[in-house]
Amino acid sequence: MSGTKKNLALLFERPREPVFIAKGDKKTVFDVPNEYLNDRYKPLGVSLSNRFAEDAEERVQVKKISIPPFGEILELERDENFSLFIPKHRRVAGKLIDIFLGMRNVDDLLSVATYARDRVNPYLFNYALSVAILHRPDTQDIDLPTFIESFPDKYVDAKVFAKAREEATVVPEGSRTPIEIPKDYTASDLEVEHRLAYFREDLGINLHHWHWHLVYPFEAAREVVAKNRRGELFYYMHQQIIARYNYERLCNKLKRATRFNDWTKGIEEAYFPKLDSLVASRSWPARVANQRIRDLNREVDQIKQDVDDLKRWSDRIYAAIHQGSVTDERGRTISLTENEGIDILGNMIESSILSPNRTFYGDLHNMGHVFVSYIHDPDHRHLESFGVMGDSATAMRDPVFYRWHSYIDDIFQEYKATLPRYSENQLNYPGITVSNIEIQSQGSPKNTFNTFWQQSDVDLSRGMDFQPRGSVFVRFTHLQHQPFTYKITVNNQANGNRRGTCRIFMAPKNDERGNPWLFRDQKIMFIELDKFTVNLKQGQNTITRASTQSSVTIPFERTFRNLDLNRPQGGEALAQFNFCGCGWPAHMLIPKGTPEGLASQLFVMISNYEDDKVDQKIDGVCNDAGSYCGIKDKLYPDRRSMGYPFDRMPRTGVDTLQQFLTPNMRVQDVTVKFSNRTVRPKQRS
Repeated sequence: MSGTKKNLALLFERPREPVFIAKGDKKTVFDVPNEYLNDRYKPLGVSLSNRFAEDAEERVQVKKISIPPFGEILELERDENFSLFIPKHRRVAGKLIDIFLGMRNVDDLLSVATYARDRVNPYLFNYALSVAILHRPDTQDIDLPTFIESFPDKYVDAKVFAKAREEATVVPEGSRTPIEIPKDYTASDLEVEHRLAYFREDLGINLHHWHWHLVYPFEAAREVVAKNRRGELFYYMHQQIIARYNYERLCNKLKRATRFNDWTKGIEEAYFPKLDSLVASRSWPARVANQRIRDLNREVDQIKQDVDDLKRWSDRIYAAIHQGSVTDERGRTISLTENEGIDILGNMIESSILSPNRTFYGDLHNMGHVFVSYIHDPDHRHLESFGVMGDSATAMRDPVFYRWHSYIDDIFQEYKATLPRYSENQLNYPGITVSNIEIQSQGSPKNTFNTFWQQSDVDLSRGMDFQPRGSVFVRFTHLQHQPFTYKITVNNQANGNRRGTCRIFMAPKNDERGNPWLFRDQKIMFIELDKFTVNLKQGQNTITRASTQSSVTIPFERTFRNLDLNRPQGGEALAQFNFCGCGWPAHMLIPKGTPEGLASQLFVMISNYEDDKVDQKIDGVCNDAGSYCGIKDKLYPDRRSMGYPFDRMPRTGVDTLQQFLTPNMRVQDVTVKFSNRTVRPKQRS
């Protein structure tokens, strides 16, 4: 990888320190043209560069080019928070991304990025440069640091930073010990919602949500936004999050999330995030119990929006669903067809620049986030910034995120209910029978998943501005499961060999009252665990598959992207590594379960590969988390609707899961058992 590319990655380090202060392990110093310095440092140019270059092991000459006008990009102050959900912020982000994409080569990109870095809001800079690097053909092999490394304050309790500063300043690097984050730091057990804090505040889950929105931005050059089945993926990824969250709620003796659809009522759940924004030097605002969303009038953000607008947009979207078509900006009718309709709807509800008519159908999903995030100061009279719901890196921490997305998902389910039901022929695979399913996990009875707590360490030092150098680790506690293997027996009575797609899902066996489900309710509780292609010879076949091979998850190391330990050396492998930061964290694949064991149902289906296949080569491409993230620069790797076969209402006469089954499907009763023990990390050498 060229030196210039390596140096671009250094611009993410210590985001508030000026660009001329040494960066990285080699103490790299950027020699910046004097006019690139911001106004505070221009008069000190020469003396500054001499002072900070003394210890440099490497110097980078930044060449002078003509800088395009930045205009309103600079209107977002450096010490403000940045939100993709706020229309003005997303507009300036799109402009900055386009400036970065428009640079002729990597050297010019380094020049304009160096110029922008100390002028532009740090969050905005990080987001726009990350999107540009992911999407420029000449920069896809650059290491993108995980967001937690640049902005640990979005993920970690404010108290930790005081301890981290002390550790970094007083203790020499080799003797530092990890700072432990308590598991219960945002609330006590008096708050019932706190039972789910291990899910909502999980670092890996919040990084997944941030990285997904980085790979799928909703405002930028069209070629960056218009990825294959993008709107449908917005629907499916969030639908799965809600299914997983509701599963966890049942594990904790709570009912499923109540959708947030009465906007005149207060939100019962309070949330006190206990996070400080190091950029804005403010603590993230809390939301007390029973606050109501109110009309927004915030000149500073150029937002004037009434709560009634949400209702209007929502009514128009429902009307479009029931008439089976939408109207675009020019008044033309676009049909919501059986397979493509969900994609149009996803782009419209989110809404991205691909929405057929943003003026008419509005900005429902994004504005819902904005209304909730300004609930404490809707007219800016207290000069407060937005709460955690306003930022894709922090939104999933708040219980109301799941209530809002339950409402959004309900609209998608309304559309899915209008589609033709799958007939037995569309579900069956003649000649193929799944005759047995078994889960094997070390040291436990068959068909039992075991979960427990595990502690892991993550290095925050790259995001700690104006501190001594060297690693500073924090230790956090997260859910984990014992690795397991699927053993599936499939009979192929057809003539000759066959190919199939093995689809594995799981759902709780009973609802919150302990009653068996109606299939129409259970189908949206199924979480996808894996999906892969199988070759079936004639006669009996045994398929074994390890849990670590899941098409949904990425391994722990990749979520936290320890760039120094496990990065590929360059080229296509590294481009994949960056995209592959998108994926559900492997440690959260299996829900927590209960100490006595939560009764669940494991569903396996072998569908006909001829109906599923997408003709494309994906060898060597990171396709291991394709289910929620798609595959980089490729078509979505499954021709079926996302969530198939559970994405539509059942055929007539099907009231239970058993009645839904065809011979190529099978259900196995399984147990998810939680033991309240904590596995600690091995000592650092």
